[in-house]
Amino acid sequence: MNYQALSATDLALAAALILVNGALSVLLRLGLERVLLLAALRTVVQLLLIGYVLGYVFAYAYWYVVLPLMCLMTVIAGVSAAGRGGLSYRGRTLDSLLAVWGGSWLVAALGLLLIIRIRPWYEPQYAIPILGMILGNTLTGVALGIERMAQALSSGRAQVEAILALGGSRWEAAQGPARQAVRAGMLPTLNQMSVVGIVSLPGMMTGQVLAGESPANAVRYQIVIMFLIAAASALGTVVAVLLTYRRLFSEDHRFLAHRLLER
Repeated sequence: MNYQALSATDLALAAALILVNGALSVLLRLGLERVLLLAALRTVVQLLLIGYVLGYVFAYAYWYVVLPLMCLMTVIAGVSAAGRGGLSYRGRTLDSLLAVWGGSWLVAALGLLLIIRIRPWYEPQYAIPILGMILGNTLTGVALGIERMAQALSSGRAQVEAILALGGSRWEAAQGPARQAVRAGMLPTLNQMSVVGIVSLPGMMTGQVLAGESPANAVRYQIVIMFLIAAASALGTVVAVLLTYRRLFSEDHRFLAHRLLER
């Protein structure tokens, strides 16, 4: 099976398809033309840049080259997760970063060392793509978890404060919103798992098949990746919700509603 390389002309033809989005925005008066243009430009610039960076990293596959790139990817993911949603609080960026970092790196380490058994662990061909896929899904779970927790506490403030006034602990007051938040953070990955292979063919599997790998081997890798993503997303979401809970409730069982801020 031959690998079909894409030329600059091929990329230009694909980029022209974004004009469909622009035309719909104009016809329906959505006002998204500027957003679409910026998103398209960012897609091209970011992917071309990471292509050159990965070319360098693959050529110099040392831990002190791979590890900084992995850390940078994680920091960007954590900051991106903190920037989503309408409600925020002081310390959200740190909480998001800790949740994304803890959940994704723990699961990625288990996947690389115990399941796929990469030696050395920092082999960029495996470590960077696998961590990247895990980070992309974990940041979504973390962002949704924190946002849902903040919204549930804000909208249900009266009920939360009533539980505390009747002598309930801070966890008794927060456990309902916390469950909602964890559920919200886990649902996107669960929905993706329920249709994978039937409705959609995931990126890693598709890439391996296009590169000439047998579909059977590609499927095995994709199964592993899906389970790694599910575990990291769930773990990151739980950590994020617990950190949010600690930020918004004091040790003497008071709800610190004044810490919630509209963006």
